[in-house]
Amino acid sequence: MNKDQIKGTVTDIAGKLQEAAGRAIDNTEMQVKGLHKQAVGHAEKALGDAKQGAAHISDAIKNAAKGK
Repeated sequence: MNKDQIKGTVTDIAGKLQEAAGRAIDNTEMQVKGLHKQAVGHAEKALGDAKQGAAHISDAIKNAAKGK
């Protein structure tokens, strides 16, 4: 897991907590902010997933070039 995946997961969880708190106190603005944080968290995690996938592909190409 890379830093973008971790950051995205943490942001997503924070957004879920904020959304739940907004729902509990009937605060629509807080709920929307929580949903926004969740979307940002998903995007950060997706970026981390893409970076990790690219690193794996790069490693596979290097190993293939070395004859492994």
